[in-house]
Amino acid sequence: MRWVPTTQGVALSFSNCSACHLLHGDDGTQVPGASALAGNPVASPLFMPLHHANRIVGRVAPFQSLVDEPFGISLYRAYGVPWLQNGDNERLKSMTANDFTAFRVFRGGAVLRWNGSPFYPVKVPDLIGVKDRKYLDHTATHLHRGIGDLMRYAAMVSFADSADFGPHHMLSGGAKRVETRLPDEALYALSLYIYSLKPPPNPNPFNEKAKAGQNIFAREGCISCHTPPLYTNNKVTLAEGFTPPNVKSATLDVLAVSVHTDPGLALKTRKGTGYYKVPSLKGVWYRGHYLHDGSAASLEEMFDPERLSKTHIPGGWLPPGMKTRAIKGHEFGLKLNPVEREQPIAFLRTL
Repeated sequence: MRWVPTTQGVALSFSNCSACHLLHGDDGTQVPGASALAGNPVASPLFMPLHHANRIVGRVAPFQSLVDEPFGISLYRAYGVPWLQNGDNERLKSMTANDFTAFRVFRGGAVLRWNGSPFYPVKVPDLIGVKDRKYLDHTATHLHRGIGDLMRYAAMVSFADSADFGPHHMLSGGAKRVETRLPDEALYALSLYIYSLKPPPNPNPFNEKAKAGQNIFAREGCISCHTPPLYTNNKVTLAEGFTPPNVKSATLDVLAVSVHTDPGLALKTRKGTGYYKVPSLKGVWYRGHYLHDGSAASLEEMFDPERLSKTHIPGGWLPPGMKTRAIKGHEFGLKLNPVEREQPIAFLRTL
């Protein structure tokens, strides 16, 4: 909480977006819009549910339960996927507060989100350059056509994301959402500010090594998905195992291929759409973690074929209780020889 000056005097406010989207550099510099967890080996516990008496309050999109219920049922209301018959739902329902402690701190920039899942967390995205992105969220849950869409998105992810999915009402049984949101004027100002965000000065030179990497980037066909100058084609790709419907939504620009990354977020959570958006590669030099769950902690790890092995120790997100895990998918560049592998890395760091 903080006191802020307004046209009507001093008012009590809180830092919502900056908790996740303000990168603090080792030298004391700050990068507004960049992931607060970029480069951190262990993420802060950004979602800390507090359970006492008949109330549970989450770090994002809080709700209040008016009846006393087991801790696990409250977790199910926040993260359960009732239309899927799998062990995740039952595991949530039976969790105690002590059980959930292991999920409060995620290694590698991955955090819990309302309608997400502790089993399939998401990497905090970079907001710099969002003005040029067609979709919002890793699974393209929201279309971004202009500032009105960003205003609505900011209101929804803070306090108003739906808890109803067809016949499934996740907050039944006496639970309700906290009924508040920022006024339109504040949402408009916030969106203008997000549109104005600029990347920090890039210290990486475009030298001969980077130029060679640019040629490899084009030769290997990377520009078909990561198209200059935005270094994204602003399309969505298929999650592995997802078959899109015959009638395609008019708002979706689909690249009908899969890069075979972990499909859990797209297929096993309430944020699941069956798709992942093609991310922009601009600014990858300061982002710190890669893929939608932040599994890889560096570009070197992304280009290391060893990461496909089950004995790999990820530098980024690792599920609680696991010591090794394969980082599957997005195998482009893994067959380059060691010398060539360094060149596209040098190029990407100049973007």
